[in-house]
Amino acid sequence: MALAKILWVDDEIESLQSQKLFLENKGYEVQTFTNGFDAIDFIKENLVDVVLLDETMPGITGLETLAKMKEVNQSLPIVLITKNETENLMDEAIGSQISDYLIKPVNPNQVLLSLKKIIDNKRLVAEKTTTAYQQQFRNLFMALNANPDYNEWMEIYKKLVYWELEMEKSDSPEMREVLQSQKSEANTEFFKFVSKNYAKWVNPKSSEAPVMSHNLFQFKVLPHVEKGIPTFFVLLDNLRFDQWKAIQPIFAESFRILEEDTFYSILPTATQYARNAIFSGMLPIDIEKQFLRCGRTMRMKEERICMKKISSRPC
Repeated sequence: MALAKILWVDDEIESLQSQKLFLENKGYEVQTFTNGFDAIDFIKENLVDVVLLDETMPGITGLETLAKMKEVNQSLPIVLITKNETENLMDEAIGSQISDYLIKPVNPNQVLLSLKKIIDNKRLVAEKTTTAYQQQFRNLFMALNANPDYNEWMEIYKKLVYWELEMEKSDSPEMREVLQSQKSEANTEFFKFVSKNYAKWVNPKSSEAPVMSHNLFQFKVLPHVEKGIPTFFVLLDNLRFDQWKAIQPIFAESFRILEEDTFYSILPTATQYARNAIFSGMLPIDIEKQFLRCGRTMRMKEERICMKKISSRPC
C-alpha cells in the first residue's frame, strides 16, 4: 500500500520522470498532469493526499489552479513550485494557504522532505511526544515522591497539564492511560498535602503560606496598580489551567502576556466562598463576622429610629 497519493501538475512533467520514479521508490503513488484543468477535474473524483503544483503553466496558472482546488477541497495540502521568487507572489501564495513553497530547480530530496513535513508530520510529532513523555515519566514520579512543597506542587501540576495537552497529539492509548494514572496518583498525593497544611495556611499568623484567594489582590494585583494608569482585573470563573493554555494563543494575538503565575484557592472553591474572598480580601469567616456586625449596627439604628418615633407621639 502506498504511503500517500501525490498529484504532480507541471507542463514540463516529462522532464520530471526521474523525480517521479524517486518518489515511487520511496513508497508514494504519483499521478501526473500537464495542466491545471485536468488536475482540478481529477481531484473532484479522486482522493489525493498532496498536490505538487507548478506556478507557471499555459492556459491556467498555478495560483488560479490553486484557488479552484481549494474550492473543491479547502484542506487539501498544496506545495507550490516556482522559478519566481518575487515577494508579491510569495505573499499571494501564502495567503492562498499553501502548505509549502519550493524554488526551482528542486532536487528529489527537497520534494521528499516537503512531503514528509506535510504527510508524516502528525505521526512524527505523535512518536516524539510519546518518547519525550516516557523520558519525563520517571522525573515526575520522583518529584511526586520527594515531599514537594506548595511551589513544587505548582510545577508538578503545570508539567502534568503540559503533557496532557501534548498527549492529544499522540495516537498511543497506552501512553495516555499511563499519564492518566500518574495524574490520579498526583491528585491523591495532593489531597493529602492540602489536608495536612491547609489549616496552617489560613492561619493569619502563619509565615509560610502560598498566595491564596483572600490575599490574591494584595500580592498579585495591587503591585501592578499605578496612579493615572487604568488597571483592569478580569476574573474568568471555573477556568482550569489546561483550558487557559488552550486559549492563551487567542489572547496573545491582541495582548502581550508579561507574566503567568498561579495561586491556591481557598476551600470550598464555590463562588460564595473563593470568589467572594478574592474581591473582599477576607476569608469567609471574616466576611461573616463583618456581615453580622453590620447587621447588629443596622438593627441598633432601626431601634433608635423606632424609639424616636414612639417618643415623638403626642400623649
